[in-house]
Amino acid sequence: MVESTPHYVVDSIVFGSPNGSEVRVMLPKESYEAKGLLSGYALPRVQFDYMLFKRATEMVLEAGGSVIQGFSVNDVAVEVEDGEQRIVGVSGKAGGARSEEPELSFSAPLTVGAGGYNCPVSRKITEVHDEPHRDDEHFCGGYREYWENVEGLGDSEGPIEIHFIDEVLPGYFWLFPVKEGVVNVGCGMLISEQRKQRGKKKSLKQIQRWVIEEHPGFKKRFANATLVPKSEKGWQLPFGSPRKKAPSYQPRRVAMAGAMAVGDAASLVDPFSGEGIGNALLTAKMTSRHFDKEMHSGGFPEDGAVAYMEEMWDELGSELTNSKTLQSLMKWKRVTNWFIKKASKKEEIGKMMSEMIASKEAQKALWNPWFMFKTLILP
Repeated sequence: MVESTPHYVVDSIVFGSPNGSEVRVMLPKESYEAKGLLSGYALPRVQFDYMLFKRATEMVLEAGGSVIQGFSVNDVAVEVEDGEQRIVGVSGKAGGARSEEPELSFSAPLTVGAGGYNCPVSRKITEVHDEPHRDDEHFCGGYREYWENVEGLGDSEGPIEIHFIDEVLPGYFWLFPVKEGVVNVGCGMLISEQRKQRGKKKSLKQIQRWVIEEHPGFKKRFANATLVPKSEKGWQLPFGSPRKKAPSYQPRRVAMAGAMAVGDAASLVDPFSGEGIGNALLTAKMTSRHFDKEMHSGGFPEDGAVAYMEEMWDELGSELTNSKTLQSLMKWKRVTNWFIKKASKKEEIGKMMSEMIASKEAQKALWNPWFMFKTLILP
């Protein structure tokens, strides 16, 4: 489906440092081919969501289920049985919370929360256990626009760009082509850092406007570019970085009797790259390993919820912890300048970064002290 619709083929990533140094990291095609994939892709989110929802709808209907669009969940139902609280379903209205349509209720042995950073199911899970749902040290604000005719990017194949520039630190400014002539342009920053700098820096939208119009490294590239009307969008990203004083499970409690949360609803966005789709699909697949339709017909049990949370962190914890460390390092301009300059001159570092992007196993090498010493320190 992706191949048959307008898209951009990603062959590399350009990283830029505050002092203007850049390194282009090629993505190893053999790593994609080994996994049966054709390429890395970038495309407009509304386009990807349409394809994903279309295919999901087909599968649900083939399995005898139903699909309802435009439905607002107003309440998540909890019952107590033998002293244990259990989520048993949801209720709400089609057409929005203020719709005049009658309220509908649905019950099931398992409810999966996939409603993004403010998912009502994930909020109910933490509420029941009297634990925090939100931590601004681990929430990122994001803002993006679509632009046409930005200079320096490929038409249908080429790099995406991530720039750690002064005006956006400790976040980054990105350029992600999504189809021929159209680029997703945006910036992101930890909400806690935004609040610390309130009064010193403006909103993300205002910061981005300055970068596009005034920054010496980008204003020429946007001189003849055009903003796509009504493409501005702001949102929040819940990072999967480990909490220093987590009350229970990492990154936060995301399951209980009767429910599991996945993706952004489970706070699983990568804290370095800001990418969350991969972890969303992985955890969605993981839920099917912990729920058995026949065995759990009377309700998904608490021990199943615990097993899901433990497996989720066993699978993703190391990667998310490493990404949090990288995110923290990028706050230091000198470190970022030095690393990217070193990578631009030393082929082994570029290869290391390339493999890290394509392989979870290769990511472990980054935290091997001897590997780091001989790669970064030795000439």
